[in-house]
Amino acid sequence: MTFCEKPLVKKHGLSELVFILHKPDKVRHPGVIIVVGGPQYRVGSHRQFVYLARLLAANGVPVLRFDYTGMGDSTGVGQNFESINGDIAIAVDTFFEQMPGMENIILWGLCDAASASGFYASGDERIKGLVLLNPWVRTEQGESKVFLQDYYLQRFCSKAFWGKVMSGDVKVAASIKSLSQKILGMFQKEPMPEEGLLPLPVRVINSLSKFTHPVLFIFSGKDLTAKEFIQLVNTDKNGQALMKRNNVSRVELPDSDHTFSREEWKNQVNSATLNWLKAL
Repeated sequence: MTFCEKPLVKKHGLSELVFILHKPDKVRHPGVIIVVGGPQYRVGSHRQFVYLARLLAANGVPVLRFDYTGMGDSTGVGQNFESINGDIAIAVDTFFEQMPGMENIILWGLCDAASASGFYASGDERIKGLVLLNPWVRTEQGESKVFLQDYYLQRFCSKAFWGKVMSGDVKVAASIKSLSQKILGMFQKEPMPEEGLLPLPVRVINSLSKFTHPVLFIFSGKDLTAKEFIQLVNTDKNGQALMKRNNVSRVELPDSDHTFSREEWKNQVNSATLNWLKAL
């Protein structure tokens, strides 16, 4: 199937947001808005968002990519992921303006864009699904716990590690200091959130629990961000209930890093997204 790519610019307050619309000749599936995460722009790491958008559009899925305020080619003062609800709303409005026959929209986000998508989705009835990759719920306690379980436990059980210790290739004092810092981090009190705000992990789970439509989670096996989220949902009753819902799907790529940097991992993400959309 053929498609066209169209640049768009929309006013948002004093800023201008830049969009790229991928418009298939025939729309066969819900539209997808790719929400950008971290300090990057609409192309994504390793051009991930470009490849994904073109694959989806070639299969009848309209896609909108954009730079939120202050990032990439969009003007204005940069914001963090907890402050982009207005930008996502403009993206949703713009998408429907450009695709008047489209009925539903899916939000797709990696890392803190996954968390931002969850914050937005339950407040807009036009959003009918989420694709969330390695959602960001970082706290010092959570990071320390995952690091101890995933890194230090494996390292101290490794013959290769102890071989390096005996040969002098490992600086034992530095390793012990690093381990001590992680242990202390598990018991350190988290900074108080802004007045009226719950801690980030609680807010992420609460927002996703309110969203009743289908959700696809994609997790990297070699990523501490993914492991911290999995640890959260495994130990939180609301997180457990979320993951047990019939309309929540889960794909794990055991060898992948956080941004799916190899072609095979990128292709797996793209295929998982497309197959999930076709099954809706």
